[in-house]
Amino acid sequence: MSEFKYAGSELDLFAVVLNWKSYWSRQIRPFLRGDILEVGAGIGANTRFLDPGDSGRYVCLEPDAQLISQLRQELPEIQTRRSREVVCGTLQSLPHQPFDTIVYIDVLEHIENDREELDLAASLLAPGGRIIVLSPAHQRLYTPFDAAIGHFRRYDRAMIRSISPTGLRLECLRYLDSAGLFASGANLLMLRQSMPTRAQLRFWDGWIVPCSRVLDKLFFYAIGKSIVAVWQKPA
Repeated sequence: MSEFKYAGSELDLFAVVLNWKSYWSRQIRPFLRGDILEVGAGIGANTRFLDPGDSGRYVCLEPDAQLISQLRQELPEIQTRRSREVVCGTLQSLPHQPFDTIVYIDVLEHIENDREELDLAASLLAPGGRIIVLSPAHQRLYTPFDAAIGHFRRYDRAMIRSISPTGLRLECLRYLDSAGLFASGANLLMLRQSMPTRAQLRFWDGWIVPCSRVLDKLFFYAIGKSIVAVWQKPA
C-alpha cells in the first residue's frame, strides 16, 4: 500500500480558530468518556479540546506520516492524566481493543466510503460507547475550498441518518454556526476561494462564532454551517 499523504494544507491555518474549537468542543464534551480514539488527529490542533481530563487511554490515529511527526511534538505540550498513544494508520491498523468514544472532527468528509468507515468504527466500540462526528454542512455550500482540501461531500441531517452505523442509535443531531451560514449566504467571498485568508478566519472566529453561540440556541440548533452527530451503541 502506498504511503498516505493528506491532500489539504489548511491544518496550520485553522489551528488558530480558538473560539470555534472552544464552541464545538463544549457541545460534544458531555458525550466524551472513557478510552477515546481520535480518528484523523492531524497535527493535534483539536486534541487539547477533546481530552476531558479524566484517566484512561487516548489514541491519536493519523494516516499521514508527516503529520504524525508534528503531532508527536504537539502532544507533550498538552497536560493530561491520560495515557496517550500515537498510531500512524487507519482503523484497520488497530488491534481489536474496544473504545468508549471514537471521534471524527472535520474528518469524515475526507473519507470516500463514509458508511463503511462508521460501521468499522462501531465494531470497535465498547457497549454503551459513542461515535461523535463534526463535519461541514450543506452540499449546496460545496466550493473550491472543499475540493482543494479533499472533501468528498458536506452533510445535512438526511445524509447523516443515511449513514448511521448498523445497530447504533442516533443520540444527537444538530447544526452549529448559524451566523456563519447567514454570512456565507450574504458574502461568498471566503467560500469561493481555494483557501481563506488569515484575516477572514480571524473575523469569522472573533465576530461570527460568538454570534453563533447565541443564535444557535435561539434557532434550537436547526440551522448552521457545521453539523454534529452522536451515535451510541446499546449497553
